[in-house]
Amino acid sequence: MVKSNKSNFVKNHNNKGSKTDHSNARKINASTTYDTCSEQLSPFGGLLALIKFMDLIDFRQIFESSYIAPRRDPKLGNYSIVSGLLMILFIGFNRIWHFSYLRLDAILCGFFRVTCLPVASTFWRYVNSMGLNQGKSLIKVIAKLRERVWHVCDLSYSHVCLDIDTTVETVFGDQQGARKGHNTKNRGKKGYRPVLCFIEQSREYLLGKFRRGETMGGIETAAFIAQIKSQLPTCVQQVLIRADAEFQSGESVHECFKEGYNFIFANKRCKPPFDPQLWYQPYKKQAYEYNSCVYQPKEWLEPVRFVAMRMPKENVKDQNIQYELFEEDRYTTMCNPKVQNDIPYT
Repeated sequence: MVKSNKSNFVKNHNNKGSKTDHSNARKINASTTYDTCSEQLSPFGGLLALIKFMDLIDFRQIFESSYIAPRRDPKLGNYSIVSGLLMILFIGFNRIWHFSYLRLDAILCGFFRVTCLPVASTFWRYVNSMGLNQGKSLIKVIAKLRERVWHVCDLSYSHVCLDIDTTVETVFGDQQGARKGHNTKNRGKKGYRPVLCFIEQSREYLLGKFRRGETMGGIETAAFIAQIKSQLPTCVQQVLIRADAEFQSGESVHECFKEGYNFIFANKRCKPPFDPQLWYQPYKKQAYEYNSCVYQPKEWLEPVRFVAMRMPKENVKDQNIQYELFEEDRYTTMCNPKVQNDIPYT
């Protein structure tokens, strides 16, 4: 049996870290080798493709016909400034100061027909000069662009589903309009409560509003629903609105009936009388049960159909537990007011 001593091992003195004598970074010049690759430089394959697409849909003509210019009159023009902001977002930058890295870019300078782009503070001052009128006009520009793009891409959705929800934008310090409310990530802190609306079929942003950090009331939700029709393309004939309990009010329901929209709202206020004999289970392998009834809450102008789903509570394996006396207490029930011509559980 051979035993090895510590003196038989040679210590390895090689450093595992990086070497200290770094070589200088190579510069890209005319002699730099290049080749094609399979990866995309951007979602559309490059900035030149975006410029060609903007020419295809006549973005300039739509912008100049609907955009309301602010008081500041830039030398490049309103269209060039807004197009530059869109392009820097398309490239991947998220700050206006990043224009300092693109001032000599050949494609951007060729698009603006200048030898050098203006300094970043030019775009800053233009964004600061924009107000509510410019924001509303940009929504009109987006609506016309959606109509044009759907026509060019041969998209004709006759039935669309709109998802409406509010989110929380946390702020720090005393800022105007910030309130304490529902904020799961930063509890107890102030924030704003913007509302957003998206089209499910095309994943497009349809409408939105940046508002103070308070829960939306019935009059405000009805006014928001009334703006939807002007933003939809003409090919849309039927609309289904899905929203949480914040949109459940008599004013919003009446506005949906007025515009001819179907809707599904979450319910936290009403307690419709469901017939206990009408609970049914559509799928045998699932423990969910469904029920529906027609009910008109107080101060609502028309009755609506309420659809409820319930599931049994988890059974705790304990012999000393006291079971629920009533059948309703053994289930977890979710109820939604719904107006749609289909079976309740879809």
